[in-house]
Amino acid sequence: MLTRFVVLAAAASALIAQTLDPAKLLLPPTDSWPTYNGDYSGRRFSTLSKINSSNVNSLSLGWVYRINAGGAIKATPLVVDGVMYFTVPDHVWAIDARTGREIWSYTWQSKGGEHIGNRGVGIYGKWLYFETPDCNLVSLNLSDGKERWHKTICDLDQMYFGSVAPVVMKNHVIVGVSGDDLDIPGYLESRDPETGELQWHWSVLPKPGEPGSETWPNAEAMAHGGGMTWVPSTYDPELNLLYLGTGNPQPVIAGKARKGDNLYTESIVALDVDTGKMKWHFQSSPHDTHDWDAVQTPVLFDGEIKGEKRKLLAQASRNGFFFVLDRTTGKNLVTKEFVKTNWTKGIDAKGQPIPNPAKEPQIDGALVTPNQAGAANWPPPSFSPQTGLFYINASRGFSVYYIFDDDDKPEGWGGNDRGGYSESMLQAIDYKTGKIAWSHKWEGSGIRSGVLSTAGNLVFAADPANNLVALDAKLGRPLWHVNLGNAMSNGPITYELDGKQYLVVGAGDTMFGFVMNTK
Repeated sequence: MLTRFVVLAAAASALIAQTLDPAKLLLPPTDSWPTYNGDYSGRRFSTLSKINSSNVNSLSLGWVYRINAGGAIKATPLVVDGVMYFTVPDHVWAIDARTGREIWSYTWQSKGGEHIGNRGVGIYGKWLYFETPDCNLVSLNLSDGKERWHKTICDLDQMYFGSVAPVVMKNHVIVGVSGDDLDIPGYLESRDPETGELQWHWSVLPKPGEPGSETWPNAEAMAHGGGMTWVPSTYDPELNLLYLGTGNPQPVIAGKARKGDNLYTESIVALDVDTGKMKWHFQSSPHDTHDWDAVQTPVLFDGEIKGEKRKLLAQASRNGFFFVLDRTTGKNLVTKEFVKTNWTKGIDAKGQPIPNPAKEPQIDGALVTPNQAGAANWPPPSFSPQTGLFYINASRGFSVYYIFDDDDKPEGWGGNDRGGYSESMLQAIDYKTGKIAWSHKWEGSGIRSGVLSTAGNLVFAADPANNLVALDAKLGRPLWHVNLGNAMSNGPITYELDGKQYLVVGAGDTMFGFVMNTK
């Protein structure tokens, strides 16, 4: 396997990260951003406050780094020991987190696969991990970007590909798989960080006779039923459980050949991180026929519901509903729309939406909201323990869903949708009730960006006009913005080095580093 390294001279070598202290993964991020969501919780909340609602107008551009490869930067960058690591498909970069200066880069020689994006790297000790479009998990040295090994994690010939950012939990590198929605099963794996060898494999789809198999009509439908694992997991070290949202069932639109709820697609699941055994599940969209995968980040926090303190999990799902669960048991505590929907007949006793058959795809079409892209998508939300609000960049649009293939065994999607966005907004949700605390409507539509909240009473998100915007976290009032020239293509991060707080975001092929220069 050919590689390319660019290692700067001796002055830069002093900046090269040597190791990640595992304790950093258990704490809110301050001088680092060591894993996909900043820490295991998925909250994307920073306790830093040097950039705050009273001085954010003094935030200025500190550095810019433009990649020397095609594609948009959809990765969340990680920062360890003052060095930033990020990806696009087949490429990894290490740059100085203070200046944006390149330290090294690595190129994978691809044999194919879907190159729609890569969500980033995982780090364990002195090693880095990332997935390739042609189904490999690759490990590099942090210090110089040299390859240690690569291992096959999926089958390129079956139209799988790799795009998920690995997450390291204890001595497990957790990897998910992506697919082209062409009747292949989803799964999650744990790999040994030293060797890349398989530790355990969890299949989204049960086998005949296993719990959940009764929600499929037959073994054939179950074996080809989808459920990709697109987005990194979150983790509770105290319970030793990882939490994952699973993808949509297949065929995507035509559900006639897969009557039933189709577990464990469209579900939030809790797995034992050492064994991969499922402890509980909650299905966000039973028998989905609208391509509303439930892979949105399961966000973990402790809080109070109806006077009782609980360990909680919240998800703003692509189907338009906000869920709060007890993450110890999976019991539903809150189910509430965060945008207006029209596809259900109500909520059942388990807190799950009840699909309305009239809103299933039809030969002559069915008008449905949210549209195919969903009320939320893969870009990550944020939760602030300071305000008690859950922040999500949301959309409400309409699609007309059509069935093209009404055969008893449809192939591929079996249908399609037509439509577009009508409005986009940043929603702040009260986790105790699911009610919208405030809503900031964007000018334009179609926004897809991640969110960051901070102890400086700020929320950072992007609008449809390519602006990075800072809003008051309590009130939703816009305080500052800057135009990035391209749509923000990942979630913002923040960290503090040498007494300065930085804010970093990717837009198109460029990484922007903003810094607070005032005291």
